[in-house]
Amino acid sequence: MTKLKRVLISGASITGPTLTYWLHRYGFDVTIVEKSSALRRGGYGVDVRGAAISVLEQMGILDQVRAADTQMTGVYFVDSHGKMKGRISEASIGNQHGADIEVMRDDLTNILYKLTKDTTRYIWGDSITAIRETEEGTLVQFAHGQPQVFDLVIGADGLHSNVRSLVFGDEAQFKRSLGCYISIFSTHNYLKLNHCQHLFTTPGKTVGMYSARDNAEAKGLFIFQSRPLHYDRHNPDAQKQLISDAFSGHHGWETERLLHAMQDAQDFYFDEICQIHMPSWSKGRVTLVGDAAYGPSPLSGQGTSLALVGAYVLAGELHAAQGDYNQAFTKYEQEMRSFVEKNQKIGLVAAESMIESSNFKILLRNGMLRIPFLMKYMFNMVTKMITKAANGITLKGY
Repeated sequence: MTKLKRVLISGASITGPTLTYWLHRYGFDVTIVEKSSALRRGGYGVDVRGAAISVLEQMGILDQVRAADTQMTGVYFVDSHGKMKGRISEASIGNQHGADIEVMRDDLTNILYKLTKDTTRYIWGDSITAIRETEEGTLVQFAHGQPQVFDLVIGADGLHSNVRSLVFGDEAQFKRSLGCYISIFSTHNYLKLNHCQHLFTTPGKTVGMYSARDNAEAKGLFIFQSRPLHYDRHNPDAQKQLISDAFSGHHGWETERLLHAMQDAQDFYFDEICQIHMPSWSKGRVTLVGDAAYGPSPLSGQGTSLALVGAYVLAGELHAAQGDYNQAFTKYEQEMRSFVEKNQKIGLVAAESMIESSNFKILLRNGMLRIPFLMKYMFNMVTKMITKAANGITLKGY
């Protein structure tokens, strides 16, 4: 039995519950603190592929996750009048039917929560305000709860990690902007999209809509290039205004209707498209996992897989180290570093493909979509790149 017993995890999305599952399996006493008052709803479709599929299988939830697959069939590019200009299949962008899974984020978080809620103490509506190492372990202070001592603290709290800021310093030193911003929100499937996505692109901007919940609803999507924006991450009204300003004067396709729908969205999401790069993911008794340590950007399609694999490896190394957390953290980074770098490269490619810089490039892309042998060649390259990155780690049997 390991000498390390009490572990605090910050974040109850995908990474945190996955990590707590494995830690509990190895005999740890785990608490998760989450600043939201309950599981967060909404969000976008996330992909699970490669080594992450094996993690879900070992957790016994692969069939549940497969059952929640969005069953998307492809992406359609449209012009300002909604006329189809080209199509790419899901397989063409690395989502191979039967091998990869796309699932709505909140469906996956719900499955993970149900799996862990009876073995993990969840603290809702609270957050960490200070972390200090003592002779007994790590003293943690909370915004609302009483201070507690834990053996380890793990930040699984996403791109804007609170734990990372408290222990490692300001986010700016680790963030690499990809030069654009993204917003996603739920709306009515008024276009009656059938398991597909429509994208309308103009230079520096993309407007999209895709069906969800077996076509019962849809997700609206805005992506736009921009210099760094200064805004309050906790003020959705201000964020919605940024989007309205960015798309002011753009009236093509469903832009105006989706801008209107965005105003009433209850699950509005907005963020900068960026990556997290850190020289080390651990300091003392604190470590980071998932987006908090190595976010590859939402457009990469690899963030969820990195989170699932990272949680599996971190828990396994803590178990194997038998109390030597320094050794465990070192091995965790050695196992994950190359895998992370391969998958972050996908994020760079994806960001470039979602935004076109000129009308010429848009016309060129649409023209290429009509040349079958050329597109097949390009799609094969993309699929091989994604598959290689997603399988770029050999999981140990801890």
